[in-house]
Amino acid sequence: MSDYTKATNFTLKDGLTTGDPQKIIKGSELDAEYVAISNAISSKANSDSPTFTGTVNSSQPPTGNSSSRVATTLFVQNALVGAYPVGSIYMNATVATNPNTLLGFGTWVAFGAGKVPIGLDAGDADFDTIGETGGSKTNSVSVTTSGTSGSTALTEAQIPKHYHQMRGPTFITGYPQGSSGSSGIYFGGSPDDSGHLYGTYSTGGGATSADFSTGTGNGNGHTHSISSSGTGTADVVQPYIVVYMWKRTV
Repeated sequence: MSDYTKATNFTLKDGLTTGDPQKIIKGSELDAEYVAISNAISSKANSDSPTFTGTVNSSQPPTGNSSSRVATTLFVQNALVGAYPVGSIYMNATVATNPNTLLGFGTWVAFGAGKVPIGLDAGDADFDTIGETGGSKTNSVSVTTSGTSGSTALTEAQIPKHYHQMRGPTFITGYPQGSSGSSGIYFGGSPDDSGHLYGTYSTGGGATSADFSTGTGNGNGHTHSISSSGTGTADVVQPYIVVYMWKRTV
């Protein structure tokens, strides 16, 4: 960009005496002036959508200015520095580059590896100090359960189908009292076979009797006591997303 500089002093010609050859305005002088003006104009930027070349200098807008004034690089840099003072945290979801390279200022260190930031809470002793750390990804859990159920009597209709084991004579050498048939080995049904039921036998006639077992009869209540305890590890990690975090220290 160049400025227009007048080549001929036409006012000086007015003071010359008549007949002085320098008093004459020549076409070449006028042409030289027009060329100089044209060159100066063509090197200037238009006021409407101007295009600049080279280094452009501008006055510095005051900090916080939100007008349509041209923002210089210094103005932009000062705005960023003000937005990220010492102690600020910078996060990026994809770019691992140190913020000093991205922003052009400050000393930044990786921050909070494997930890989730949480806001200061002056009313909670766990969160009332800046920089305080705590918590764990897992937590040990100990559980003890004990108690006794109530007692109730079941009706016959409420009792599920079941069998009671009973063994009768396993061997006879004669005839059991009240029985009929040949002497010999007597086989009974299996304990859970409801198709083989036993009558009433005596131990007379040399028969050997075995034991039998009974269960809770109709109309009798019973209770169940429960006591259990144990320990384990519970996963207490909250939903999370991993990002790059940096803290400005200088």
